[in-house]
Amino acid sequence: SVNIVAFGNERDGLCEDNQQPSLIWSYLRRSALISQIDSSLSASHVGNPVFTEYRACVFGNVRLVVHDCSAWGIFDSDWYTSRSLIGGADIVVIKYSVNDKTSFQDLKDSYVPMIKKALSHCSVPVIISAIGARKNVPCTCPLCTSDRRSCVTTSEGVQLAKELGATYLELHTLNEFYVQKYFGGVLEYFMIQSLNQKSSEKMKKRKKTQKCHRVPPPQLEQPEKMPILQGEASHYDADLHNLLCCCQCADVAFYPEDFSTVVEAHKIILCSVSHLFMLLFEVKSPADIRDASIVRTAQSLFAVEAGDAFPTAPRGVPPCVPLVRVVVKDSIFCSCLPDILHFIYSGAFQWERLEEDVKKKLKDPEKTEHVLEKVKCILKTPGKVHWGALGPHQIKRLCNTSLRLFFNTPVLADVIFKIQGATVPAHRAVLVARCEVMAAMFNGNYLEANSVLVPVYGVSKDTFLSFLEYLYTDSCCPASILQAMSLLICAEMYQVMRLQHICELYIITQLQSMPSRELASTSLSIVSLLKKAKFHNSDCLSTWLLHFIATNYLIFSQKPEFQDLSAEERSFVETHRWPSDLYLKQLADYRSYIHSQKYHCTVM
Repeated sequence: SVNIVAFGNERDGLCEDNQQPSLIWSYLRRSALISQIDSSLSASHVGNPVFTEYRACVFGNVRLVVHDCSAWGIFDSDWYTSRSLIGGADIVVIKYSVNDKTSFQDLKDSYVPMIKKALSHCSVPVIISAIGARKNVPCTCPLCTSDRRSCVTTSEGVQLAKELGATYLELHTLNEFYVQKYFGGVLEYFMIQSLNQKSSEKMKKRKKTQKCHRVPPPQLEQPEKMPILQGEASHYDADLHNLLCCCQCADVAFYPEDFSTVVEAHKIILCSVSHLFMLLFEVKSPADIRDASIVRTAQSLFAVEAGDAFPTAPRGVPPCVPLVRVVVKDSIFCSCLPDILHFIYSGAFQWERLEEDVKKKLKDPEKTEHVLEKVKCILKTPGKVHWGALGPHQIKRLCNTSLRLFFNTPVLADVIFKIQGATVPAHRAVLVARCEVMAAMFNGNYLEANSVLVPVYGVSKDTFLSFLEYLYTDSCCPASILQAMSLLICAEMYQVMRLQHICELYIITQLQSMPSRELASTSLSIVSLLKKAKFHNSDCLSTWLLHFIATNYLIFSQKPEFQDLSAEERSFVETHRWPSDLYLKQLADYRSYIHSQKYHCTVM
């Protein structure tokens, strides 16, 4: 049904024909969409007849109820009835005569606020109809006010429509065009909108009712959050710097010309940073360097002394490894050599700190500049721009990239590992700095401390090479999950915890990125990985793998390896499985309900 409420009088007080039909009656009588019209005079609860009620059918079978109230006094005498009429209305029509300015002013001042108050709790379309042809058109002259108040202007009607958010219509006469096509077209549009809205609300209510009686599908909860693996920060630079401080495995000693002091260092670290030291320790020849300035600096700064300088070798150096004695010819440079070595062993990138230390020690700008220029020449790369042309922020870290040049090469090697019938050369200084187990092995009362050839058992050659590569470069790139697990076992054997965490993270990342279909068909045994992780004290990885098996329960429970889980592990998996056993039972019940007769539509 559609309920329409109309307020106002379209007849002006001066009209000679007060029996002319109203706007509402004219529309109902003329519209081809209206049928079975019935009218009656109704009264409010006060007893005064204040509106006419029309009942009809529109659009064939839609019930239409219209309350036409011509007197605005209902708002004064019976506010309850007027509010009830607006509250139950689907469309509100406000009518006034353009030639009755007094009634319009009363409407604007007294009754529009009441209508706005009644409409504040509901969204109802409003149509304002200005009816009649203006008899006394106001003069547009600003000095003339004789007829300015005799009729209602269009702008006043539009302003009223804006206040109410209404649609404004001007009907100059109640003929066929204005009543049926103009007013009727707008009214029928709002009737269709009202019917569509009611139909939509009814459908929503019906669906809501059906949902209340229908068995809802089970809700699949989210799987438990996987344990977060915390990474470990790199301590590569700190390891090399500690090597300088403890002087383990030192194989070179720097002396001033008067032999008053000694500063020990390691050829492998110095050569990894400087081509000058490569030339000095015969790693490269002058022909390889091809830079005359580096050759001149080496000759002017250093002199390698022949012969045995020490009756006994320093700690950690086997007797077969000779200790090189180097005389520093420049006394000023020699006094700053400890600071320079600290700079080199720290990664050769803390240039500002080196400048401050040299300035503080020498307290002479010219001497400071002299020493810094020597350092830049030492760190110079042949054929490249001199360090003097670079800013401090452009001096990049060198050690961990340059040590790669000496990985798995016999150059400067002082230890050889024998593994699976093959030999792998290495450098004690790097091994001692980066691995505490090897530091204890080469500096304790062990056979390896005084031996150049060291056998390795329980690890493959490829895995051990990957392990050494990490020690030299602080990075590793396993080719597969199995290789990462082998490297993790080797890292646990030598107690290199950061490498162990890197391998754990690689395994987790690879498994997380594996699609379910590939996980179901892969020959990789996750349970075997779990057993190895537990055996080699990789608690983070073993816990994560248990959660991974529980999260992918439907896949792993179908594999034979699932039976290899211990009772404790299986209990954990069953407790944390996803989806849960309760959800699977609810899903089975819901599927049974879907295929049962109760769910089928009664119409179909």
